[in-house]
Amino acid sequence: MIVDCAVYEDGQRQAGELALHEAYEAGCHRDGGGRDDSRFVWIGLKEPTEDEFDSVAREFHLHELAVEDAIKAHQRPKIELYDQTLFVVLKTARYHDDTETVEIGEILLFVGDGFIVTVRHGSASDLHGVRLKTEQRADLLRCGPGAVLHAIIDKVVDDYEPVLAGIEDDIEELEQEVFSPERTNPTERIYKLKREVLEMHRATAPLVEPLGKLAKAHYGDWVHDKIREYFRDVLDHVLRANETVDGFREMLNGILDANAAQVGVRQNDDMRKISAWVAIAAVPTAIAGIYGMNFLHMPELNWTFGYPAAILLMALICGLLYRQFKRVGWL
Repeated sequence: MIVDCAVYEDGQRQAGELALHEAYEAGCHRDGGGRDDSRFVWIGLKEPTEDEFDSVAREFHLHELAVEDAIKAHQRPKIELYDQTLFVVLKTARYHDDTETVEIGEILLFVGDGFIVTVRHGSASDLHGVRLKTEQRADLLRCGPGAVLHAIIDKVVDDYEPVLAGIEDDIEELEQEVFSPERTNPTERIYKLKREVLEMHRATAPLVEPLGKLAKAHYGDWVHDKIREYFRDVLDHVLRANETVDGFREMLNGILDANAAQVGVRQNDDMRKISAWVAIAAVPTAIAGIYGMNFLHMPELNWTFGYPAAILLMALICGLLYRQFKRVGWL
């Protein structure tokens, strides 16, 4: 359940293992009393069950509503305040190029005085690398749990870039497919990509407002002044990602309209060709039908050249019709 649990003081990870029942006291311990952002505990969990997370919730006095969201997941990106604990929800994303699908996960964070608890659902945006990278920045860790919060959000937002790049490549392939001379109908592929883009929109759009609050002094008690400027940089990245997603949605709508127009044009071409061949076939059918009625008084039947003349007439008229249809582009 617990991936990692450690105490950080003055920007350094403290040696030794930390038991869960000692975590809250270790993070909130102050040598001289009062608030000390440089000392806190960071606990990382992955897909805990309700029973597994219960001990963590009791140790850090987490609100039951936030605990329920952390266990069930499937929340929209948001930031909420429960008592003295900041609750943050992030959507993680990973793109699978072979299936052209976006794997969506979640990271939920509890940030309080002297602690940060991370709960990860899904395989995207692994946090082990974030922990190792953050531990190399003692200057930021001295700013408290807000530094960890920034590092995790920054990782999640950075992982959006390869996802958007993969979707962009697929959209370019769709454009080429729609306007290619091959008679394909990529409607199903278009709708699948629209669904994946919608998933990304649900991940990026709701994140703009919470990051805007973190970049300002809205949550000053949980985010150090030095860290706030780093959140402004992440906010800029999220805004660009959100604009890119909105652009993808417009492009896919345009591709869908263009594909429908292409299908309509091809159907009209098919109808013209069918009509042209039907008109050509109607000529010999009509002539053969007249001479197949077996009337007694038909002078051509006794004429030596009657049969060759009828065949020649059929071929001549059909040839003239074919030439005319070809000239106007129906064949």
